Amino acid sequence: MIVVRADRCRASTYVVRAAVTAPSLYNTQPWIFVADDQDRTIEVHADAARRLLDTDPEGRETVISCGAALFNIRLAMCHLGFNPVVESFPRPADPAFLARVTWGTHRHLVPDDERLFAALRRRHTVRGPLLAEPFPSSLADVLRENARGEGAMLDFITGRAGRRHLAELVRIAEDMRRARPECSVEQTRWTWRHFEPRSDGIPADVHVTHPDSSSFAGRDYAGLARSFPTPRQHRQSRTGQVVILSTDRDDPRAWLRAGEALQRVLLEAADQGVMAAFHTQPLEVPFLRARIRQALSGGAFPQLILRLGYAPRVRPLPRRPVAEVLRAPRTADS
Repeated sequence: MIVVRADRCRASTYVVRAAVTAPSLYNTQPWIFVADDQDRTIEVHADAARRLLDTDPEGRETVISCGAALFNIRLAMCHLGFNPVVESFPRPADPAFLARVTWGTHRHLVPDDERLFAALRRRHTVRGPLLAEPFPSSLADVLRENARGEGAMLDFITGRAGRRHLAELVRIAEDMRRARPECSVEQTRWTWRHFEPRSDGIPADVHVTHPDSSSFAGRDYAGLARSFPTPRQHRQSRTGQVVILSTDRDDPRAWLRAGEALQRVLLEAADQGVMAAFHTQPLEVPFLRARIRQALSGGAFPQLILRLGYAPRVRPLPRRPVAEVLRAPRTADS
């Protein structure tokens, strides 16, 4: 067990290094962390400068991403032998201040936490078709329980009609996005070419296949759909398991919980070699999100749409250095 006492600053850096492995839309990494070593706390703030104003005007997906980072902070503190104590939205007048996590009492290491912590570096996002290997039958119940433990619901869309309907809504939303100049400009802002690497955003060649090669349309980072509008040939056997993660409410607290549930589910899946592809496009269109809520999530508020399965390959995306996202608390003179 690693015991951290005097060098709390180094421990904060270690924890934030784990936090930033969380997923985010366009890999915007929309978070700021403030470590107050005297008060034994780490704060999680949403970075307004990184919000996607066209795609995510309410900041829902930004808060979900920060919730995933928050779960990583909790997990890293557990790994270091401390009980994390979380206070959500500690300053109501500052909605960007999402959580304060205190280094609590010492604790014994828990094998399940250690498994998930080891999966942090193995978890990556899939873009494109999955392998045709069968999904572990025992994993579905485990993932549902993980989501439930964080205050969310995970529904597996197994019926052919439901999957087809959801795929159609993803297709409609992606077509709407591609037709909107504002969406294209925003996506281009966060896309880069291999000769201009960045520590955030998405490389244009992240796709190894056409974004329409799956029955669930992907985001077209490289502009392939414009350049090669070929007939879409879908291989249903490579879609994977389709799931919707939802919450009973639809407010910032629920979004934060959804992010924590998402990360727990992703890490549990990654522990068994299962990765996830994200298809949140219809959840970014209010009338399409309402249709999904009515038809597919049992009246709960859908927060994420995922495909789960084994990936032919995954490409890790860059992360901003800790020095860019970790700050010291402001003093009275600053």
